[in-house]
Amino acid sequence: MNPAAKHRTGVTFLVGAAAAIVIGALIAGSGFLDRFMFRLPPIPGDERITFGVAVIAALAALIWLLVRLGELGRARSRRRALEASVRGEVSCGIRRRDLVARLGELTAEDAKQIRLAARYSIVADELGVAFWNGGRRPRRAVHFAWREVRGIRSDSIIAGETVLSVLVLRVRRGGVSVELPIVLAAERPGRYALSDAPFFAVVRSWKAKHREALAAEGLELPPLTAPIQIIPQNAALARH
Repeated sequence: MNPAAKHRTGVTFLVGAAAAIVIGALIAGSGFLDRFMFRLPPIPGDERITFGVAVIAALAALIWLLVRLGELGRARSRRRALEASVRGEVSCGIRRRDLVARLGELTAEDAKQIRLAARYSIVADELGVAFWNGGRRPRRAVHFAWREVRGIRSDSIIAGETVLSVLVLRVRRGGVSVELPIVLAAERPGRYALSDAPFFAVVRSWKAKHREALAAEGLELPPLTAPIQIIPQNAALARH
């Protein structure tokens, strides 16, 4: 089973588990619900069904919120543990199917398939780039030395109606060259993905670490990309 299929199986399992929890909660609290419904004023049957659906939807939303808060808590615990034990820069990534599939291409010969948490951590230090799972006790999922990194650039993808900034890490290992699209997560609550100045600061930092590591080993440095010249509109009109 490939990593993408495992991810779909995991999502299906989580949805089924959440549904089972909701059903179990309704069964366990059936006595309370009966007493609560008995105290309500008489309402027509259609409205009673609507009320029941609303209660189920509220319970499902509560369970979803608890799961998300648990993921955020694990991500924060993992970040604190990594910051206390490593010397590199710690960032948070958002798992996507295309990233998991391409990581699987790079590690197809490994006995153990790569699995990433919904929010995983990335450490960029003098040795390379590492992906981490876990909570208070982080577990490294995969590591790429800087000599395996062929390029680092910024790009964007469309997710639904949102345009996300993506850090593209081009890696070559075992004769396989793959571009890894990494969506960095925002630390601020209410924001999904990192963007604007903080995102480009991470890109510049990774590029600098990459060049320093290659120079230290006497390897060929990647070419520097020149900044794009911005011409004001009034200056352009003046030329004509």
